[in-house]
Amino acid sequence: MKKILLAVFSLLAINAMAAPGDTTWVQAHNDIWMDHNGAFDTTVEFPDGSKSYRKIMMIFTLGKYQCPVSAQYCGDWDYTVSLHIRPKTGDTMELARFITPYANVSYARFPWTWKERYEFDVTDFYNELKDSGTVRISYSGYSWGFTGNVKFAMIEGTPPRNVLGVTKAWGTSSRFGDTSAAQFIENKIDTKSLTAPANTQSAELMFTVSGHGSDNNGCCEFSKKYYEVKLNGNKFDKTEMWRDDCGLNHLYPQSGTWIYERGNWCPGDIVFPNFHKLSGVTGGNTFDLDVDFEYYIGSGSWGSYIVQGNVFYYGGFNKTLDASLDDIIAPSDHEKHYRYNPYTGRPMVEVQNTGSTTITSIKFKYEMVGGSGQKEYIWNGSLAPLEKATVKFDPLLDLRTITGTHEFNVEIAEVNGKADDDATNNKFSSSFTAAKQLPTTFVVEMFTNASVSAGVSETSWKIVDQYNDNVLAKRENCAPNTTYRDTVSLTVGVFKLVVEDAGCDGLSWWANSSAGSGYLKVVRTNSPLPYQLDGYFSGDFGCGFTQYFNVLWPNEVQDVTKSPVIAVYPNPAQNTIKVSLDGVNDLSGQLQLKDMMGRTVLQQHVEEAATEINISAMPNGVYTVVYVNSTGTEKLQARVVVAR
Repeated sequence: MKKILLAVFSLLAINAMAAPGDTTWVQAHNDIWMDHNGAFDTTVEFPDGSKSYRKIMMIFTLGKYQCPVSAQYCGDWDYTVSLHIRPKTGDTMELARFITPYANVSYARFPWTWKERYEFDVTDFYNELKDSGTVRISYSGYSWGFTGNVKFAMIEGTPPRNVLGVTKAWGTSSRFGDTSAAQFIENKIDTKSLTAPANTQSAELMFTVSGHGSDNNGCCEFSKKYYEVKLNGNKFDKTEMWRDDCGLNHLYPQSGTWIYERGNWCPGDIVFPNFHKLSGVTGGNTFDLDVDFEYYIGSGSWGSYIVQGNVFYYGGFNKTLDASLDDIIAPSDHEKHYRYNPYTGRPMVEVQNTGSTTITSIKFKYEMVGGSGQKEYIWNGSLAPLEKATVKFDPLLDLRTITGTHEFNVEIAEVNGKADDDATNNKFSSSFTAAKQLPTTFVVEMFTNASVSAGVSETSWKIVDQYNDNVLAKRENCAPNTTYRDTVSLTVGVFKLVVEDAGCDGLSWWANSSAGSGYLKVVRTNSPLPYQLDGYFSGDFGCGFTQYFNVLWPNEVQDVTKSPVIAVYPNPAQNTIKVSLDGVNDLSGQLQLKDMMGRTVLQQHVEEAATEINISAMPNGVYTVVYVNSTGTEKLQARVVVAR
């Protein structure tokens, strides 16, 4: 059945609001249940190609549905999701790829109402996104629980360059380490002889690769390998197929091994493609293109690489001097910027040079709606054509004393001292939540776990002045299994608490039970009651987290109502656990202990904020501690490991 939703707006709302320019929305899949392994197809009517679009964004919104009671897992695993376009004529092409998170509902980030937007710039696939076409979701899962929503935002205007053609060079999944003729990856990713269309001025290879499965050496998911691009027999751009930053994932914590480094992907994140410029390829040229993988002979079962290689051919630049304001990183409520927000201090934006001239300066104007008025900031540097940069403005004092939600606006006023060629990509807006407020004096208390690096605790913290980046207080080189209490005194201003963990497994992580559980909290000087830290999650924060905060005089601080929190310790535990309920209004309810199958194996009535539970009869394993109040309207959950 054909589906189409064409709506025109003056502003595009994707991760905020983009610049003026009519936008056509095309709806493909509409919150379908991904309830089997394989393809989910829907036919859509794209615009007919009579209009030009400066940008086309594809937004995949991942959600959850409640599986049948009989289901063993529900949204619990890291599965590959690929998005494809099948035009009326031509090759089926992969537009994008991402990996689902470990999203068990027992984790705070993944309630049944959870949604996550994955946004992909598919502007260069414009020629394939015309008229009638089939959009396919390929889901590799063998358990269910996820929903998928796909739509396209087609923003009218002039793109940086016109795409004259695109060739699908490779699209396959191949064993790696099997050198038999039928399975050898070099025979599947073979040399292609290609010809550039007339008027081509430049060409690029978009190469998307992700490693999955494991042999006796952990390849391909957990073993670092590389490839090299070969143009007319000459190798260049040796590239590792690896992600070493999974412990900094914006979607955390997850209910599985989310922190582990992997074969060019992280659970819950986009599989980012690599782009390789094909130097010297112009209109009418015939050239040979190949990708050579690191030579490797595997053993045991086989891992594999999923590979998509597309070659794009471009005309010249359509604009001479142009900068595009692409995103507001902070302040923002968009989930992809979770680690930077709620924010205070120096706003951050992303900008791209979309013209042919190197940019050396950009004048920005920015403001908080309802604040003290528009401010200006001039960035100086060197930004080559198509390059991107993250720009930090001067501190916005309006962020210092606010609470609640607000709107932030940015615009590009000048580029290289004058107006640029395209005003339609010069504005962006975001909604955001105000940062936390703290008094001038407080205590940072940290209990380190047993994990050490170079003989000292893996975990450290520091407080940084957001005005000048000066470190004002810190605790590092700590002993393991030790409590530290530091009184911090600050002047009125804007700051950030940066917590780092060298092992990228936080202060408490279920898969590293031998390290035990540490904790970190910020408490009042006259009370043990802690302030809630936005990215802490009971110590399960991977490589670290940052808490941005404003400091006001004590009588100015608005102590926002504390969100309910449940804590379980020790973790791992042996015979007893202590459960602490903080910020709970109704302390008359039930504590339940559930096993990994979701079965209630122990239940106990509670009427106090601190309760001890005997778990000596429980076998070793991972359990979920659940608190349900007397009316059933409030539920809190935490994980605990029983290990003896």
